[in-house]
Amino acid sequence: MPRQIQIDFVSDVSCPWCAIGLKSLQAALAKLGSEIDASIHFQPFELNPQMAPEGEDLVEHIAKKYGSTAAQVAQTHETIRARGAELGFVFDKNKRTRIYNTFDAHRLLHWAESTGQQQELKEALLSAYFTEGRNPSDSQVLEELAARVGLDRERARQILRSNEYATEVRAREQSYLSKGIHAVPAVILNNRYLIQGGQPVEVFERALRQAAAES
Repeated sequence: MPRQIQIDFVSDVSCPWCAIGLKSLQAALAKLGSEIDASIHFQPFELNPQMAPEGEDLVEHIAKKYGSTAAQVAQTHETIRARGAELGFVFDKNKRTRIYNTFDAHRLLHWAESTGQQQELKEALLSAYFTEGRNPSDSQVLEELAARVGLDRERARQILRSNEYATEVRAREQSYLSKGIHAVPAVILNNRYLIQGGQPVEVFERALRQAAAES
């Protein structure tokens, strides 16, 4: 009988290492096959909660936030691109030139959890931003992505035009901050094991096996 594991994947849709971490986690789960019955819950985290609606130039933002030079930013982008390619995920730095507020995306993800389509929406959001360079704070983009994964577009529009799920998302964000989560991805197995960062597939596989053995 497969061992059940709850996975809380704390992340932001504008975090490249979150995309890498998710792909690595999925690859590890595929290697374990029927040994594990995993349920993944995507939990909200905002890298830039005060970001203005129009966003910021990505290179300027990183330089200001981390003190990185243009050359350092370019090197990081290449590292991320290569890691993504190894996992079958495309990072197109030529299309992704800005960084945006992601709160509305998290509100839709919160709703999608109740419909069983949260993972599909998460993957669509990551691809839309990192591969297609689309704006994850744009209501039209969010409505389109919701419909693409089978969610009701009119319901998505209704949520985006209101403050629905805002309180719930803020509460979850604060809950993880209060637990010491200040960088993402943070992958929590069975509320007990923490895997931090976009780790290689092997790291996730070992952690999953350990969690399964002790579950």
